[in-house]
Amino acid sequence: MTTTTAAAPRRSALGVAGGVLKARETGIVIALVAVVIAATAVNPTFIFSGDGFRDLLLTPSLLMVVALGQAVVIITRNVDLSVGSVVGLTAYMTGRLFIDVPGIHPALVFLAGIALGALLGLINGALVAFAKVPALVITLGTMYIYRGINVAWTGSDRINASDMPASFRGLGTQDVLGIPLLTLLAVIVLVFTAWYLRNLRSGRELYAIGSDPDAAHLYGLRVTRRVLAAFIVCGALAGLAGVLFAARYGTVSSNAGYGWELQAIGAAVIGGVAMSGGVGTVWGAAFGAYLLLTINRALPIIGIQDFWQRAVVGILIIGAIILDRVLALRQHRRLVAAREEVK
Repeated sequence: MTTTTAAAPRRSALGVAGGVLKARETGIVIALVAVVIAATAVNPTFIFSGDGFRDLLLTPSLLMVVALGQAVVIITRNVDLSVGSVVGLTAYMTGRLFIDVPGIHPALVFLAGIALGALLGLINGALVAFAKVPALVITLGTMYIYRGINVAWTGSDRINASDMPASFRGLGTQDVLGIPLLTLLAVIVLVFTAWYLRNLRSGRELYAIGSDPDAAHLYGLRVTRRVLAAFIVCGALAGLAGVLFAARYGTVSSNAGYGWELQAIGAAVIGGVAMSGGVGTVWGAAFGAYLLLTINRALPIIGIQDFWQRAVVGILIIGAIILDRVLALRQHRRLVAAREEVK
């Protein structure tokens, strides 16, 4: 009888947590729709034009892929500041492969970009997991190292659209039933990542590690291996985004992906992925990426000055952090009250 009674509050708490997450994601979608409606009311071409709706779906897709990987790392109570540099490095490597290896199949280029990103993520993860150095410090250093390698490799050169085959560049322009192909690819990555975190034990353990690393160690979870895997996944998705960047824009220079690390973190935080770890979903990170870039595109149309455009994004991030703290405290009080009732 006691076991059954104790299990009930636990299930109730999990239900509350699940409801909070769903409400958070629903709120982001509502905010996104509100921004689109406001911008369209001021300027109907925002969505009702030849490229308006397409750009609305396509532009945030690449950031969404990077934000998914960032969310996986943040869930483990870490962060990866090098993802923007990884995007730039893999984007340039994509163009160089087409130039230096004539006739190379695009599938091999995708594999090479993902492999390079995974390797760079492995370096980050190994330094964090084995050297026990804070991820913020490690990835800040590798961010500059990877960017420096990219600048040294690129020099004053750049990749042009004519350097890549039309079949590859078509990925950035082709549609399927009116939906950009790159957006569909990003959604496939989203669905697979969400399924992995929800249904596989190794994915669920990432939440346990982020919630309480010490308790995870005592419970016998493979914390080092899981953290290492999270960084590899993050790097691989950034590498994939780099290849897609080359297909989307055609032109790649040394500043490709510059600043994306902060945008990816912002998207994840806005989407409800707590920097303290153990909370959030990749769905929220994906919606956060779309909200973030849609706001950046909509505010100039509405007539808001550049300063306020940046301020709005900052306010969103701070508001998301405050909301996470309030929800966490509220959930803690409910758990304490539930335990008192059991006693």
